[in-house]
Amino acid sequence: MNISHYFRKFFHHSQSSGILLLLAVITSLLIANSTLGIGFQTILDKKVGWENLHLHYSIGSWINDGLMTIFFLLVGLEIKRELVEGELSDIKNASLPIIAAFGGMLVPAGIYLFFTQDTEFSNGWGIPMATDIAFSLAILSMLGKKVPISIKIFLTALAIVDDLGAILVIAIFYSEKIEFSYLFFSLLMFILLIILNYFKIKKHIFYIIPGMFLWYFMHHSGIHATIAGVILAFTIPCNKSDTQISPLEKLEEKLHLPVNFLIMPIFALANTNITFHSGMVNQLTNSFSIGIIAGLFLGKVIGINLFSFIAIRLKISKIPDNIICKHLIGAGLLAGIGFTMSIFIAVICFKDIAQQDEAKFAILIASILSGFAGYFLLNILAIKKK
Repeated sequence: MNISHYFRKFFHHSQSSGILLLLAVITSLLIANSTLGIGFQTILDKKVGWENLHLHYSIGSWINDGLMTIFFLLVGLEIKRELVEGELSDIKNASLPIIAAFGGMLVPAGIYLFFTQDTEFSNGWGIPMATDIAFSLAILSMLGKKVPISIKIFLTALAIVDDLGAILVIAIFYSEKIEFSYLFFSLLMFILLIILNYFKIKKHIFYIIPGMFLWYFMHHSGIHATIAGVILAFTIPCNKSDTQISPLEKLEEKLHLPVNFLIMPIFALANTNITFHSGMVNQLTNSFSIGIIAGLFLGKVIGINLFSFIAIRLKISKIPDNIICKHLIGAGLLAGIGFTMSIFIAVICFKDIAQQDEAKFAILIASILSGFAGYFLLNILAIKKK
C-alpha cells in the first residue's frame, strides 16, 4: 500500500504530541490538587488585553478562543489537504471512514440525550461526538507493527472527518446570539480571502492579516471565534502535485510543531485542572456523567462499527486490506478517547465551573476506559495472529 509522505509525518507528529499531552494532563491534575492549585487558577483568571478594542479577557479565555484558533487552523488545513490529495480525495478509500465517522457522532449524541433528556445538561450532546487524534494515534503507535497500517489510516481519516463534524456542531449549535453587523464584516474578510486564493496569491502573510481581522469580527459576531481558523484554512491555496509543495502544505508544516508541542499541551494544562473532592466519584452515577461516559466508551464503538457494517454489507464501502472486523472494534474503542475536543465543547456548553469539572472528569474516565480497552483488544488480536 502506498502511504503518502504527509500521512507518515502527520502520524509521527500526532503520536509524539499524544505523549506530551498525557504529561500535561497529569501535571495539570497534580497542580490542581496541590497547594499550587489556587495560584494557578488565579493566573488563568487574570484579565489581559486591550479594553479599547473590546479584547480584554482572562488568560484562560485567550487560550480557548485565541490559541485554539491556531489549532483549528491546522485541523482545517489537514481536512482540506485530505480532501484534495489525501485519503479522503478518493471516494473509494474515503467512504468507509466517512460513514463510520457519522455513526461515531450520531450514536454517542443519541446515547447522551437518552440519559440527559429533560435535564439542564441536555445541551451538552456534542461532548461525546469528538475523537482526540493525538491521544488515539499515540496509543495506536504503542502497538507498533502489531497492527496493520490500514487501521492507522482508517482511524486517522475517521478522526479528521470527526473533527470536521465537531467544528460544524460548534459553529451551528454552540454559537451565541448573532450580531449581524460583525457577521457581515466576517463575510467581507472571507470574500477577500477567496479573491486572494483565486488570483493564486501564495505568500502566507496576505492570508494571515485578513485572517486576524476575520477572527476579530467572528469573535464579536457570536459565532465561536475558533471557526475563523477553519475558514482561513479552506482559503489557503492547495494543489494535487507531488513535485511542488503548495502554500497549504508549507503552512501546515510550520504549524505542526507549535500546535502539537505547545498549544495543545497548554490547552490541556489550562483545562484539565480538575480539583478532586469526595463527592466526585458519586457524581459518575448521575445521568450527566453516565451520558458522557456511555456516549464515548460505548457510543463511539457501536456507532462506528454499526455504520461500517451497514456500508460494507450494502457494498458502498469495502473493508481495508489486512484487517478484520475485530480490528474495527479496536479502532472504534480508541475513537472513544474524546479528550481535547470534548473538553473544548464542554467548556463552551457549560459556564458553571462545577459542571465543567464534572464533564471533564467524566471525559477523563471515558477516555481512559476507551484507551485501555482499544489497546488491549488490538494487542490480543496481534498475539493471536502470531
